[in-house]
Amino acid sequence: MFIKDLLKDKVILVTGGRSGIGYQIARSCLLYGAVVYITSRKEEKLKAAAKKLKELGPCYAIAGDIRAVEQVQNVAEHIKALSGRLDILVNNAGGQFPAPAQDISPNGWNAVINNNLNGTWYMTQIMAKEFFIPQQSGSIINIIANMFRGFPGMVHTGAARAGVDNITKTLAVEWSRFNIRINAIAPGIIQSTGLEQYPPELLKDVSDRIPLKRLGTTKEVADLAVFLMSPMANFITGETIYIDGGQRLWGDVFEF
Repeated sequence: MFIKDLLKDKVILVTGGRSGIGYQIARSCLLYGAVVYITSRKEEKLKAAAKKLKELGPCYAIAGDIRAVEQVQNVAEHIKALSGRLDILVNNAGGQFPAPAQDISPNGWNAVINNNLNGTWYMTQIMAKEFFIPQQSGSIINIIANMFRGFPGMVHTGAARAGVDNITKTLAVEWSRFNIRINAIAPGIIQSTGLEQYPPELLKDVSDRIPLKRLGTTKEVADLAVFLMSPMANFITGETIYIDGGQRLWGDVFEF
């Protein structure tokens, strides 16, 4: 789809890069010539993913929790020491669980908000201050979720992802003077390791409730991410692009 050296020598950080969508984005970036850093909390699994990705190009693993400011700062310091700059940030790390709104505990609510909203903000602000603003250039891609008409069944992540959607729009304006572009991708139901945490009965016949009658693939999400970080998208900022087979326009994914 893209020329071989589309991202040649670009330094890219992908959070949650050890599996699922994040892993595929990291893989695609390497295939197009980038230097890639991946981060997540579980160091052993992260290093195993980086070892496999290194077969395609330079890939480095830095363990860290996006919810902890000091650990995010540590990730920035490692990148600065090894590469001296960062060109692109992909905020992919996150997590949630399905539950009726009335059953979500304060701890459950706070865990999802801290991960999906606060963690994304910490990573975004720190990488901007350490790299993008001094460089007067940078691109940020936020991987959120399909909450176009709310998020019944996962109100906590819907609230968090809506916050990131607003961060995307707000910073696209505020940070335009630093030549920083920021966009979001809102995947629908994607066939990836992320589905393993959902009860099988919740996903039964789910493709029937998607107009294109199938689940998306991690490569399709990664292709969109590569486009947004490429020169072809240099005049695109502040956008949230849905990749969901049309599901946001027709019916609910989960039945109640």
